[in-house]
Formats: sequence, C-alpha cells, structure tokens
Amino acid sequence: MAEVPLHDVQGFVMRTYAMPALRVFVLEVMSPEPAARFLSSIVSGDPSTPQLTSATPWSVKPDYCVNIGFTHAGLTAMRLPASSLDSFPEEFVQGAVRRAEIVGDTNGSAPAHWKGRLADDDTVHALLFVFAQSREILENVSAALRAGFDAGSAFREVSVQDAEALPGNVAHFGYRDGFAQPTIEGGLPAATPDVLPKAPAGEFLLGYPSQYSGFTYPVPEPADQLGHNGSFVAFRILEQDCDGFEAFLKSASEQTGLDPELVAAKICGRWRNGVPLALAPDTPDVDLPLDKYNSFDYVPTPEVPDAHDDRRGYRCPIGAHIRRMNPRHSMVAGNSGLKRRIVRRGLPYGPPYDPAHPGDGIERGLLGLFIGVSLKDQFEFLMSDWANKGVFAPGLRDTRDPVLGDNSSPDAKFLLPVEGQKPIELVGLSRFVSCRGAAYCFLPSVGGIKYLSQIHS
Repeated sequence: MAEVPLHDVQGFVMRTYAMPALRVFVLEVMSPEPAARFLSSIVSGDPSTPQLTSATPWSVKPDYCVNIGFTHAGLTAMRLPASSLDSFPEEFVQGAVRRAEIVGDTNGSAPAHWKGRLADDDTVHALLFVFAQSREILENVSAALRAGFDAGSAFREVSVQDAEALPGNVAHFGYRDGFAQPTIEGGLPAATPDVLPKAPAGEFLLGYPSQYSGFTYPVPEPADQLGHNGSFVAFRILEQDCDGFEAFLKSASEQTGLDPELVAAKICGRWRNGVPLALAPDTPDVDLPLDKYNSFDYVPTPEVPDAHDDRRGYRCPIGAHIRRMNPRHSMVAGNSGLKRRIVRRGLPYGPPYDPAHPGDGIERGLLGLFIGVSLKDQFEFLMSDWANKGVFAPGLRDTRDPVLGDNSSPDAKFLLPVEGQKPIELVGLSRFVSCRGAAYCFLPSVGGIKYLSQIHS
C-alpha cells in the first residue's frame, strides 16, 4: 500500500469536512509577486492568519477549513515556466469552458448562461474554498483572507458563490446526500463505511500507481516540487429545477399508479431518506443503521456475498442516478465501475424548497466539487458516457441519467424494469439540473503551493 504523506495533501481530497457553510472565491491574479506572498502566508504555519487545511488527522474539528485550486490560466498568470505549463493534461489546459460540450453543458447549460464570470477564461485564475462551522466564522475568515489576497493587489475578487447546509442534510430535491465516497488507500477512514475495495491512492493523487494495472498518471513538472500529491477538481454551480422535478414525480405517479415517493426512489436509486433500494426495495421505513447505508452492491461479490442479484435492475433500475454515477460491480460501459470513482464535496445554495408553494422564482442548487486524478477519465467520463449516453449498460435504449442528465428532448424517458414484463416507460422528464458555472482546477499539494510561492523569490 502506498505511503501517503497526509500533511502534504489538501484536506478535502481525503476527507469530508461536514461543515454547514461554504464560500468559493473566484480570483484573478493581478500581480504574481504579491500573489506568491499570499500563498506563502497560507502555508506559513502562522496561526494569526488563515492556514491551508491539509489531510493531517485531527482530534478536534477546526472552526474552518481553507483550500485552493488554480486553473491553467491561473498558473500561467503566476508565470509558471512553459515547460511546466506544457506538462499538464490537455483537458485541464483547455478548461471547463472549452470542454463544456463534452460534458453536456449545452443549450441552457452552455457557458453563455454561466454566472460569476466563470465563462471568462481570462479572469478565472484561482478558486479559494472556505468551509466553516457557522456563518459568523465564515465571515470572519473571509475578512482575513480578503485582507491577504487584496494586499499589494495580489488577487482581484471576480465573484463569490455561497452555499449552506439545509435542515436534515438534504439536497433541494429532498434526498439525503453524501453517503457514497471512496475510501482511499493510505488515506483517512470514510465518514460512512464503504464495502467496496479501497481505491488506489493514484486514483485521486498524482504520483502513485493508479486504478489501472501498471499505469501511473503523468505528474506535472516539476514533479517533486509541484505535481506530486496534487489532484484535480471540477467545480460546478448546478441549478436545480425543484418545480419541474416535483411536477414530474406527480405526472409519473399518474402515468403508472406508483406512489410518487417510489418514483423518486426509482429514479435516484435511494429513497429520499437515503436508504438504498438495493437494501429496501419496498419501503424506506426500515431499521437500518447509518453506517450500513453504503453496505450494498448490485451483484454478489466477495465483499458483499449476500448482496441481492439485481443485474436486471428490478430493485434499483439500471439507469437510476446513483447506479449510473457509482455502478459498483455492475456490468457497464468502460469495463469496471470501480475505475471511474470520484470524490464528491459540496453544499446546497438557496433556501429550502416547499412543494406546497411552488413558483417562488428563487434559484436553488448545489455548489459541487468533483475530485480525481484525471478530469477526463473520471469527471468527464461520468458526465459524457454514463450520465448522457444510453450505452452506459445494456437495455437502457438511449436513455440518460434521470436526475443529472440532459433530458431536454421531448422524447426523453426513463425505464423501470419489471420482472416478467416489458419495462415501464416514464415520460415527461426535462432537464432538472442545469450548469450555471464551472471551472477546472489543479489542486497543488502543500509543497506545491510553497513552490508557487517561491518561484518569484
């Protein structure tokens, strides 16, 4: 097993902070020398200024956590040498705007509709992530960070995106979220135990053997100072159409005679309280300890020998959202569902949605962070091949992810397999989740940030 120096890895790659407030600063590098001084300050160890959060284990959770990522344009603005800039993978170099069509960010989700100036490649240089235990702490830390990145005109604040946990830790569609996170070899224990095999460190960190036998992803240069122990993140502002989603559940119930909550469970793969259909196909009201919410698979495996054989999706439809995004040991396109795993972080934005009072005109959604060693092989593959293509697995007949996919076509449908019968076709889907902003960032290690802080000294 790889020895991972947790003190050198940005914390949110390896752990869920489980804090209720998040602020994402979108920054432009104005002057690289003062910007380097700001970076030096957040890895200096000086407790009088906000410090970058590493993956070092803690006994007491801190009041806040800070992390940072750079776009390729940002590394260019920091005047990284050309030899280093050229060593990064193509998808990162091109960035989220130029890769939008690949991941389905078209029509209403196209960069022309993005907020926070995230569609402006010339000004989106860095994302500064601040997680906090309360709104008051978030404001205090933000003030200190602003004083730091404003000093000497180091960075300009392009925009700010805020998110805050909802009561019950649900997302706006009403589902409890955040259960399925990969456990990484050499990393920290998962917040919710996972019965799947541990992910190799090189599936999420540069410089280690990856999920593919005999293959290690190339490490950006200089490897020892900058690339090693780094990772990549796709940041997404995802607007959720709560009115449309609830209207679809009602319509689908009328089409089929099924309870709307069963329809909601079938298209997600979990009941809205988080209980997986694989363990409770008939009712969410089961006595299931929270640490068992991830103890399932879709076929029997050595790790879960008593798993129900659901190859045909009679319990959890093959095209359900969580099965597409994390197919476990199911037979899927791309060979193994265990080779495309991704770390998910984020929080909802906007006030709680009340189905009894639809049409309030308030935007709601999720600030999502999707972390892996390869934007192309993990995040982009999930979005392009698994969410938005019907070839994810046999029998889907050109359907897309019912929650996350681009179902704007009038003939969009979702299939409910029924044993001994033809699948039930649910129609009337629409695009329930639209992209309102995105950025691809490199997440340097702590040592990598120190290197960036010293290249002008």
